[in-house]
Parts: sequence; C-alpha cells; structure tokens
Amino acid sequence: MINMKRILVTGATGQIGSELTPALRKRYGDENVIASGHTIEPDRELLEGGPFCFLDVRDSCSLEKIVKEYRINTIYHLAALLSAAAEKDSQLAWDVNINGLKTILEAARAFHCSVFFPSSIGAFGPSTPPDNTPQDTIQRPATMYGITKLSGELLCDYYYHRFGVDTRGLRFPGLISYKTMPHGGTTDYAVEIFYAAIRGNRYECFLREGTRLDMMYMPDAIRAAINLMEADPKRLAHRNAFNVTAMSFAPEEIYTEIKKNIPDFIMTYRVDPVRQAIADSWPHHMDDSSARREWGWRHEYNLAAMTREMIERLSERFEKDKGDRYVSKTVR
Repeated sequence: MINMKRILVTGATGQIGSELTPALRKRYGDENVIASGHTIEPDRELLEGGPFCFLDVRDSCSLEKIVKEYRINTIYHLAALLSAAAEKDSQLAWDVNINGLKTILEAARAFHCSVFFPSSIGAFGPSTPPDNTPQDTIQRPATMYGITKLSGELLCDYYYHRFGVDTRGLRFPGLISYKTMPHGGTTDYAVEIFYAAIRGNRYECFLREGTRLDMMYMPDAIRAAINLMEADPKRLAHRNAFNVTAMSFAPEEIYTEIKKNIPDFIMTYRVDPVRQAIADSWPHHMDDSSARREWGWRHEYNLAAMTREMIERLSERFEKDKGDRYVSKTVR
C-alpha cells in the first residue's frame, strides 16, 4: 500500500472532489486531507471537515507552499473544465486542464508526490471503436476537453517514465451523484433527470433517444480512485487512464427505470447540437478488463440499484430543504 498520510485534493468543490474529499478524510483522518478549490465557495461539510485552501492550480508558488506546509505526499488532481464548458472557452480549458496539470506534475517531481489524474471517455474520438472500446486503442478526440484529457494521459505517462513520478489515473464514464449539481458535462442529463423527477417536473433531454454512453454512480467512482492509488504498483501493467465503467444506457432507458418508481414522470427531447456532437464522438461501452485484472476493479451499482438510491437520497434531501425553509420562515 502507498503511504498516503498527507493528501491534497485539487478541485475539491467539484462533482468528484466534494465526495472524494470526505471519503479520504474518513479513511486517512480529517487533518491529513487538505481540500483546495479556486472559484466555488466550499460547503459547510467540506470547510469544517478539515483544512481548506483556495488555490489556482496554475500558480506554482502557491501550490508549492501548500505542499511544503502540509508535507503532502499524494495529490488527487481534479481541477478541470468539463466537456461542454471547455467547448465554450477552449483557451481557458487548455490553460486550466494542461498548464494546471503540468504545475501539479512539476510539484510532484520536486517533492516526491504520487498523483491521481482523472481522464475521461472524452479522451476517445469518432475513429475509436465505440463498442467494447479497448484499453489501448486509437485516440483522436474531437473536442478541446478530450484533447486536454488525452494530453494529460500522455503527460502523466511521461512524468512516470522520465522522472519516476508515481502517476495513476482512470478514464471515468459519465458520473451520477445526488450530492452535487452538474458542472458543464455532456452526460449531465443523467443527473438532471433525477432532480426533475423528484420535483414533479417534466424533463427535456438534451441528447437524442438512443444515445448510449457509459455511466457510473459516484460511490463506485470514489472507490475506484482510492483503490487504484492503494494498489500494488508491481501489478500495474498500465499506469494511467484505466478504462472503468459500471453500466451503459441511453436516455430512454434511465427514463424507463425512473418511471418504475415515479409513474407520472414525463421526459421529452430537445437536442443540444453541441453536446450531441460530443456524445456521438464517445464510446458506447468501454472494456475495463485491464482494471479488473490489474488491481481488482469491481463495480457495485447497476442502473436499477443506482436509480433506487438516487430517488431515495434526493427525496430525503428535498424534504429536509423544505423543512429548513419552513423553520426559517417561522423564526422570522
């Protein structure tokens, strides 16, 4: 097992970071996991759960100060612009996603840190085999997000082979969570649809019927990241960008599953050409046998299990929010 007693999480206020950070704190101790973010104000759980620093990952001086002050030996580097957001501002996406990663890798080289880097199905492209996409295959992404993710995979490999930096990473599919709202991803519909269903609203899907993509429930994603970083390095034939997945479905399939629990729910379609083009360039289903063989990856949630838990958790959350608003009005 890697020594992971002092951990820095960049992008800790984002979709993955807001759930990974508490999981790491529970596992390694609150004071041993330092959360950092740039623009989004952290919620109470993140702020009060352990140390928090505001950090622009492109700022090498601030990063090195944090690494030295907290004696960091492992960095989970999650700060990035996601797919749809990256298409709106490609220059900023390159700056944050690539220059930010380069800054992290240089700090890791200088201070002997391990680095976790999340890649994505976006690192593939239209010429990639879409079904049972191999671990090692052609990658020619058609989006700035995908280009930065593929470049990140190569940079991490380079720093491992050239400088001996212990870099590891996963190609995540679309991630589904009840704790955080989406932040500009192409698979966001699979989160938004649950919010609409729980609130009793119709949902207008921005991807067309039949758009099949890999997905994963967030607890599986968190477990995958931690398990990979704890894996015996001698078992890893691959270092970075392991394919990982749990389920593959199209919008109508998740809609059907939700209707089993909420029969009156209605979904319609209004296709967003930009996000549809991005989705069309991605695999339908990845082959993650390398991850399963090399470090024992196993998912726990399928579509039905995830749907039941998402509905249950979001229902509890909305009931609590209504209660809090009632109490607030009563106090006034």
